[in-house]
Amino acid sequence: QVQLVESGGGLVQAGGSLRLSCVSSRNILSIDAMGWYRQAPGKERELVASVTSGGSTDYADSVKGRFAISRNNAKNILYLEMNSLKPEDTAVYYCNAHLYGIRGEYDYWGQGTQVTVSS
Repeated sequence: QVQLVESGGGLVQAGGSLRLSCVSSRNILSIDAMGWYRQAPGKERELVASVTSGGSTDYADSVKGRFAISRNNAKNILYLEMNSLKPEDTAVYYCNAHLYGIRGEYDYWGQGTQVTVSS
């Protein structure tokens, strides 16, 4: 089991910045992959950024060069630094932990944090 608690969302003007945080109840280096997803009204949840336990990162094309995913391993916190925000970044952002087990794969989710970007 992994409990994830996000924070850091809010209302920001276009061009502004926000940093999201996700505190994990489990040592994040023991989690195979962690990521940030987002879901806008009427749309499917999409991957924004991810990082593996080995440190490899991946980003959606729409956020490359603007967002950065990082970890504080000592504090078990996952971050998403968001810069040059656009109105289309408006969504609920979710933290995800993905684990590979003997019996299959497991996904754990936080409760989500709202990010609203005004034009």
